[in-house]
Amino acid sequence: MAREIVVIGGGFAGINLAEKLVGRKDIHVTIVDKNNYNFFPPLLYQVATGYLEVSNITYPFRKLFAGKGNISFRMGSLERIIPEQKTVVLDNGQLSYDELVIATGTESNYFGIENIRNYGIPMKTIDDAVNLRNTVLQRTEEATRIQDPVEREKLTTIVIAGGGPTGVELAGMLSQIKKNVFGKEYPELARYKGTIYLVDALDVVLAPMSKKSQQYTYDTLVKMGVKVVLGKQVKDYADDQVIFADGTTIATKLLIWTAGVSAKSFEGIPKECYGKGNRLLVNEFNQVNGLKNIYAIGDTCLQTADKNFDKGHPQLAQVAIQQGRNLAQNLIAMQQNKKLKAFSYRDKGTMAIIGRSKAVAELPKPKLFFKGFIAWVAWLFVHLFSLVNVRNKIKTFFNWMISFFSNDQSMRVIVRPNAPKNP
Repeated sequence: MAREIVVIGGGFAGINLAEKLVGRKDIHVTIVDKNNYNFFPPLLYQVATGYLEVSNITYPFRKLFAGKGNISFRMGSLERIIPEQKTVVLDNGQLSYDELVIATGTESNYFGIENIRNYGIPMKTIDDAVNLRNTVLQRTEEATRIQDPVEREKLTTIVIAGGGPTGVELAGMLSQIKKNVFGKEYPELARYKGTIYLVDALDVVLAPMSKKSQQYTYDTLVKMGVKVVLGKQVKDYADDQVIFADGTTIATKLLIWTAGVSAKSFEGIPKECYGKGNRLLVNEFNQVNGLKNIYAIGDTCLQTADKNFDKGHPQLAQVAIQQGRNLAQNLIAMQQNKKLKAFSYRDKGTMAIIGRSKAVAELPKPKLFFKGFIAWVAWLFVHLFSLVNVRNKIKTFFNWMISFFSNDQSMRVIVRPNAPKNP
């Protein structure tokens, strides 16, 4: 009888694990996700800024695994785990497992600041990206109708909290839109283009990257008109004011929150199984410490057994992909009573895009640094070929080419569907 593998989460980690197990008669996989689609998080900001459609970076799970007899999909949310019964309780039923794999990624961390949770806009999901696009467009339309210069300034000022890749990419893209679009499409705002602020509590942007990347990114953003405010911690957001720890403020009606993430916790898993950032502590095989038959991969886990990353791996797509594939191989090895392979992360480098023809890229071996157009092209191709299927690759490439040659994008459509009424 086939062993039942239940995978909670259909992101990079979960999908790569499942794809490695396709076609096996001795293993059946059930993927559980609250959405019915897989999406590509690195390009969320392009959906948020209107450069890509939602369909460019999403793909239905059922279509992805259509015809794969040993892969099933269940749309639902995990509510609790009952380890002693090898059962997971979802919001719409229960599933039994032989092995449980938790691959739920992370969620926005608001550090206990309720005003930011309630009024800031995060950038973690498709819903967040569409909401941000709508909000930017609606605030801009509102600014065209208001005569009060103070209110107009608030409506056209954007504060992005968090100087990591998402914050940098959003700041650069929004700056380009203000420069290339406002003058043509919003003549009422010709003298009120507003300001884009990128703020961070640290003294650098792109903290995990090298000083060369940090300096180039900082200088490029400043040249693009972004006001980069470093070494200032956001403490609150109230009365249209972003409030910093030192008491200074920035007036705005739009705060974008990319300043931190936290893994999720689940009822049924003991508190001692969690480490820094609420990440599940796992051994070299990604098995959750102290629990049998339960594994965690990707951003949701913290593994310190890898000698090159004794403080844990960075929360990057490549880590999730490699852990998913390694665990799949180990699940096969278990079935065949073979030796398991400890996970060892192979760092393929990091990159971040800043704007049109502007990016940074770093390779660890050999240690190389690229910037500008070359890094930008590399970023485009790496992300293009990482998309889940050919259709998405073609549509995304087509949209990018139009945007590049026209120096513009046309998907600035406000869509806020109403919730369906009960019959």
